[in-house]
Amino acid sequence: MADLLIELFSEEIPARMQARAGEDLKKRMTDGLVEAGLTYAGAHALTTPRRLTLAIEGLLDHSPTVREERKGPKVGAPDKAIEGFLRGAGLSRDQLEERDTPKGAVYFAIIEKPGRPAAEIIAEVLEDTIRNFPWPKSMRWGAGSLRWVRPLHSILCVLTREDGNEVVPLDIDGITSGDTTCGHRFMAPARVSVTGFEDYAAKLKRAFVLLDPKEREAAIWQDATNQAFASGLEVVDDKGLLAEVAGLVEWPVVLMGSIDAEFLDLPPEVLQTSMKEHQKFFSVKNPKTGRIEKFITVANRETADNGATILAGNQKVLSARLADAKFFWENDLRIAKSEVGMEGWLESLSNVTFHNKLGTQAARIDRIAALAREIAPVVGADADLAEQAAKVAKADLSSEMVYEFPELQGLMGRYYAQAAGLPQEVAKACQLHYSPLGPSDEVPTEPVSVAVALADKIDTLTGFWAIDEKPTGSKDPYALRRAALGVIRLVLSNNVRFTLSSTLFSLIRSTETNQRRLKCSSKERDLEAAIEVLRKREELPLAFPNKEVLVDEAASSVEFAKTKVKEAKAHLEDTPSIKEVSSCKSNHLLSFFHDRLKVFLRDQGIRHDVIDACIAMEGNDDLTLLVKRARALEAFMSSEDGENLLQGFKRANNILSQAEEKDGVEYSYGADKKFIEDAAEAALFDALAAGEGAISSAIEAEDFAAAMGGMAALRAPVDAFFEAVQVNSDNQVVRRNRLNLLSQIRKVCGQVADLSRIEG
Repeated sequence: MADLLIELFSEEIPARMQARAGEDLKKRMTDGLVEAGLTYAGAHALTTPRRLTLAIEGLLDHSPTVREERKGPKVGAPDKAIEGFLRGAGLSRDQLEERDTPKGAVYFAIIEKPGRPAAEIIAEVLEDTIRNFPWPKSMRWGAGSLRWVRPLHSILCVLTREDGNEVVPLDIDGITSGDTTCGHRFMAPARVSVTGFEDYAAKLKRAFVLLDPKEREAAIWQDATNQAFASGLEVVDDKGLLAEVAGLVEWPVVLMGSIDAEFLDLPPEVLQTSMKEHQKFFSVKNPKTGRIEKFITVANRETADNGATILAGNQKVLSARLADAKFFWENDLRIAKSEVGMEGWLESLSNVTFHNKLGTQAARIDRIAALAREIAPVVGADADLAEQAAKVAKADLSSEMVYEFPELQGLMGRYYAQAAGLPQEVAKACQLHYSPLGPSDEVPTEPVSVAVALADKIDTLTGFWAIDEKPTGSKDPYALRRAALGVIRLVLSNNVRFTLSSTLFSLIRSTETNQRRLKCSSKERDLEAAIEVLRKREELPLAFPNKEVLVDEAASSVEFAKTKVKEAKAHLEDTPSIKEVSSCKSNHLLSFFHDRLKVFLRDQGIRHDVIDACIAMEGNDDLTLLVKRARALEAFMSSEDGENLLQGFKRANNILSQAEEKDGVEYSYGADKKFIEDAAEAALFDALAAGEGAISSAIEAEDFAAAMGGMAALRAPVDAFFEAVQVNSDNQVVRRNRLNLLSQIRKVCGQVADLSRIEG
């Protein structure tokens, strides 16, 4: 057994690529080694800004000898067939074996592939890995053909055994493998030789390189929180920034600096975003006031002045950045507080295209405002406030601050709405109408915010559905899956009750009608332009000396063009066609909502077949009602009564379906008690009569727990019926009556859900 150490040393690798690159190196190397017959006990990859490292433990010294047996052509087969078999096997005819088989004598080839040394296999796999590494972006340098994310300087590849070490020989475009590496670029640039992973990690640490990115993250966070705590402050948690900064340094040195007093009154989110996006600084806040007062930067080296020069330079650059942010903030506030207010920004949005088929941002805002007003009563919001909030919710898109920091959209809208003196509900809606942005994002609960958030997402979905821009496979450029999940979470979290299908149809029909009108207008303009050309045509070609004839032809062409304009308008404004298309698209969009709902509920432990059984019922466009039904059915199906009743239902449904298919009639008229012969049959008849009314009343009251209780009461009489009664009696009258009784089982149980869709 041996241990393998690989290091690919290069110029700085972008932080966002490091983790994936480490996993790719591990997967490609281990897969290649195993495929070649070299198994291993364990492997782990580590990364720094300048190196990808892979350590593999318990690797075989040699690949095993492989003996393969191949069956060939029959003895006496044509020579060409035998020669082709020999070429494929790499043998001569005298090396073949003849064996008797039930189909006669056949040639067999015994191919033995001897094992190979580990070093030989490693060299092949590593070269292939390096030459075909899946970097998102790569480059070439010098005269070689090798591509790497940044120029590759050296390759360390060492096999370690109990009896010594071995450098795996490898040469890629003049870069030869060895057993040396470099330490920190500035603090320990000399090359050092290593014998194995433990020696390698220890020497790198002495050379000011922390190899493990998790260790660098922990060191940064511990030093940062300690320094902040010593000043009575705390670091704003940002795991994404922490991982990114850990990918920028090999020897993290944490420094804390101050923010100039003139910038401390900026909104904390502005300070945090500016420092994070431009400088990769952590924000340090006062826990008592929530104000950002200091920053944390991470240097890549220790200095004689303990980072004073580095910190001074960073503070100078930060002040310039924050001066820009302050200018944007003050300028935006001046506009928001003016007489025009945020409405001034809305005018500029009429020149911003949302989508070339869906119009401008201003047109979209008008649609959202109208829809928010319509939704407001459903969610308990004031219609005027909802409409007002929807009109200004996206006004901050024209502000200078959001132009510079798009990630602050919505949040800055809240600040500007407050500065403009708008109601607090409107200001909150400006920030919260984008939520929820993901499965773990907080869901708004304020009625006005809920109304605007629903209107925003539903308008997005219906608009793109109307123009046939739907998600396909893994592609979802307009984040429509996220928008649908957002609608679902808003509806369920706030117990919103409304029929989704009518809203979807209405909006899609409106968009479809506008699209038709645009097409009609375009066609009409083209044809009218052609008419004008014909009307104004005065110059006649020399080939037509008879002017009167040509004028008649021109007049005829004008009338023909006019007729075509009318036909085009009549076709494009065909209302029934629009209605049919809109209905199809809205049904498809509702199915899309159901698919997203299935994913959402499956994560909460509700089976997909239970959800399907509830979706098959009427009212499936009321998502709150649908989920209430599904949760009750899931609980019932998890009980013993539910499992047994399901079996009885399926048995009744199968017998009934087969009889209806065989007889060519539908048994749905209800059983007649006078034809009942058995006590169990009579008991089931009475139970179904009682259960139908009880279940129907419970469903009407949306008391699904009571409805499931009514279903549970049917379990015993259904079981007793099938134990005591033969449905297909020789007496046809009795048989038909019993089939009608089975139909009652299907009808009564079908009030709750389509149980035929449930597995089991």
